[in-house]
Amino acid sequence: MSTNPYPLGLRLAGRRVVVVGGGAVASRRVPALLDAGADVLLVAPEVTPALRAHVDAGRLHWRPRRFAPDDLDGAWLVQVAVDDPLAAASVSDVADERRIFCVRADDRTAATAWTPAVTRHGPVTVAVLGGGDPHRAMGVRDAVRELLNARTGLLVDPGEPVAAGADAGLPGPAPAGLGSGATLPAAPVGRVSLVGAGPGDPELITVKGWRLLTEADVVVADRLVPGLLLDELRPDVELVDAAKIPYGPSRTQEEINRILVDRALAGKVVVRLKGGDPYVFGRGGEELLACAAAGVPVTVVPGVTSAIAVPAAAGVPVTHRAVAHEFTVVSGHVAPDSPVSLVRWEALAGLRGTLVVLMGLKNLAAITATLTRHGRDAATPVAVIQEGTTGDQRSLRSTLGAVAADVVEAGLRPPAIVVIGDVVDALTT
Repeated sequence: MSTNPYPLGLRLAGRRVVVVGGGAVASRRVPALLDAGADVLLVAPEVTPALRAHVDAGRLHWRPRRFAPDDLDGAWLVQVAVDDPLAAASVSDVADERRIFCVRADDRTAATAWTPAVTRHGPVTVAVLGGGDPHRAMGVRDAVRELLNARTGLLVDPGEPVAAGADAGLPGPAPAGLGSGATLPAAPVGRVSLVGAGPGDPELITVKGWRLLTEADVVVADRLVPGLLLDELRPDVELVDAAKIPYGPSRTQEEINRILVDRALAGKVVVRLKGGDPYVFGRGGEELLACAAAGVPVTVVPGVTSAIAVPAAAGVPVTHRAVAHEFTVVSGHVAPDSPVSLVRWEALAGLRGTLVVLMGLKNLAAITATLTRHGRDAATPVAVIQEGTTGDQRSLRSTLGAVAADVVEAGLRPPAIVVIGDVVDALTT
């Protein structure tokens, strides 16, 4: 009798899914469940910073303790993301008694459901099961993804013509060294790629960035990288959560540098996956210097920066004909009156163009007060965009004099981009 799995697309919107475990595997699986609209219950004594960010944002429920049978009350699906076989078996036994399908990260032969290798292209989702071999499934998935990236037409993008000679995103040799003309030695060696993942939408990563992810042995990821990209990693990839939740638990930069260097010197292909662009307040330069000092070859892959993409997603161009001929991007993570601030806020107040403030929500009241005190009109339009380009995007329009209070009243929270200037109203009708 055949034992082939029965393929099925689960519609989980509003339905309870229980995830047991709060480590790297859970960090990879939870984003796809949230993307499906599932009511996620996370059960684990401790969770990664990336998962804690979802908890703090109210996207899922967390029970900070070990699993208990009543955790499965009302569940439609269980994901066991622990590496303790006895603990995993205790969860799957309860699920089996209640006839709830159970995915096990530790032992797929003991599971009643498997997670396929997935690729997404707009409205098209392709899921591949490799007969129990995850490497076979990933290989087929990657081939399908390349075909989808290379093609347009009615299947994928209705109404879009096929461009002659379009880049199919096929794998090629990855560059190495600090110069663009360097090439990799023939023998496999460790290397590090600093990859910008874009502002939040997983489809905004570059083709090159995605290709390097498919080649990675180790991925060191920040909190702001699109979670669905992590869901598409090979199962044997080591995922290091380097999430830096603002004003909360974090790995030091020195520790991140050490991980990059150590893994590369051990012969691993390492991707440092960063939200936005690696060199726009991403400390990518520090990581490159650390690798260079250790003799580790480095590739830098620029990313779509949130400073431009997030305002655009909210209908705000950072420049506009006859409105703004310049825009300035500044970090607001240090208060204007701090002795360690490197920003000349009084000079910025005198500019006529657009001011884009990243990481400035905590100090927004001080920033706006400083700008108005030095001459910027309090009636200047301001937009604040939270979690831009994602399904959780929220926008607020206000003025320089009122925006700090309006943000508090609206309950906006990081990550958020602040845009100050007449461009905020340039596209309004």
